Amino acid sequence: MSSITINNVTKYFDKVEVIREFNEVIKNKEFVTLLGPSGCGKTTMLRMIAGFEKPTSGEILIDSTVVNSSKVFVPPEKRGIGMVFQSYAVWPHMTVFENVAYPLKIAKLSRSEIKAKVERVLETVHLAQYSQRIPSQLSGGQQQRVALGRALVSEPNLLLLDEPLSNLDAKLRESMRFEIKELQKKFSITVVYVTHDQTEAMAMSDRIIVLNHGLIQQVAPPTEIYRQPSNQFVADFVGKVNFLKGEIANNEIKLAIGQSIPYKGPYTGKVTVAIRPENILLRSIDSPSSLVTDSSYSLSGTLEGKLISMFYLGDINDCRVDINGEIIRIIAESNSFDTLKEGQKLSLGLKDFLVYKEKNE
Repeated sequence: MSSITINNVTKYFDKVEVIREFNEVIKNKEFVTLLGPSGCGKTTMLRMIAGFEKPTSGEILIDSTVVNSSKVFVPPEKRGIGMVFQSYAVWPHMTVFENVAYPLKIAKLSRSEIKAKVERVLETVHLAQYSQRIPSQLSGGQQQRVALGRALVSEPNLLLLDEPLSNLDAKLRESMRFEIKELQKKFSITVVYVTHDQTEAMAMSDRIIVLNHGLIQQVAPPTEIYRQPSNQFVADFVGKVNFLKGEIANNEIKLAIGQSIPYKGPYTGKVTVAIRPENILLRSIDSPSSLVTDSSYSLSGTLEGKLISMFYLGDINDCRVDINGEIIRIIAESNSFDTLKEGQKLSLGLKDFLVYKEKNE
C-alpha cells in the first residue's frame, strides 16, 4: 500500500515561487490528477514526490515514512515508485523485453524471475507479441505501453505519470486513458497523474487537484469539479463556459447584455454568471410551440438571442448566439442542425447557472 502526505510544501527556483503551501493527502489505491495550465507547478510537484526535486520548505511522506523534509531526503530509487515520462524514455537499442526487464536486472533478480515477471507484464499491456522488437518498430501508443510496462514490472505501490499521453493522436489518447485506469485497478496501486487535458482528468480520476500559479484552486471528484467549480478559473479551465456580467437587485440578476434572470441566492451587487453551453435549451421564437431541444427540464431563467453560426460535429451541434452584442456558445442536440437557420431568433432556456461574486465588491 502507498499513501502520500504533503505538508505545507513550497518550492522556489531561484527567486521564482512555483508551488506555495501545498497540503494534501492522497489515499492508498487512489487515482489523483494534478490538473492545470502550463507553468502552474503540477510537474514540479510530481517531481518532488518522485525525489527528482527537493522542496524549499515543507515535507512529503510516503505511507508513514518521511522522504522529503529539511533534514531528510530519500533518493528516487529507494521510494518504491514507478514513473512514466511524457517522452516515454525507452532505450532505442533495446528490445521491448529488454526495456521492460531493465529495472529487474538492476535489482539483480534471477533470469527465471525476470522472464516470468516481464512476460506477465507484457501480456497485461498487450505487447507480448512484440517482445523482440525495438522501439523504432513500434507505434507511439506501443512505445507508451513499453514505458508503462517498465514502470509496473517492479510491482511498485505508487505510480507517477507526467503527461504520458500528450504525444499521441486524439483517438489513441482516448483508448490509452481507459487502459491506464484498468491497469491501476488490476495492480491495485496509487496513481498520481499530471496533465493539462481536462478530459483525461475527468475520465480517469477519483479526485482532481486543480492548480494555477502554484496554488491549489480546488480538490474534488470530477463531478464536483465540473458541476460546482469553486471559482471562475476552475469553471473556465474544466469544460466550456459562458461568462456574463451582471448586478443583483430585487431577486434577479440584471445582465450587462440588457436582459435579466431570476436569482434567490446569497449574493448582492456585481456578479459574474457562468453558464455551461450544454445547459442552454433552444426554442424558436417564431414558432414557440416547436422546441428545438428537450423540454423536460425546469428552467432557471430565459434569455433571447439570434443564431449567427453553427457547426455540425456529428454528436452535437455547436452554436454561436448573439445576445445584444455578446456572443455565447451553445451545445445543442445534433439533429437541431437540420432545424435551425442562421439569423433565426431564439429563446434560450437556462437549465442551470452558477454565480460568482466580483472580487472588488
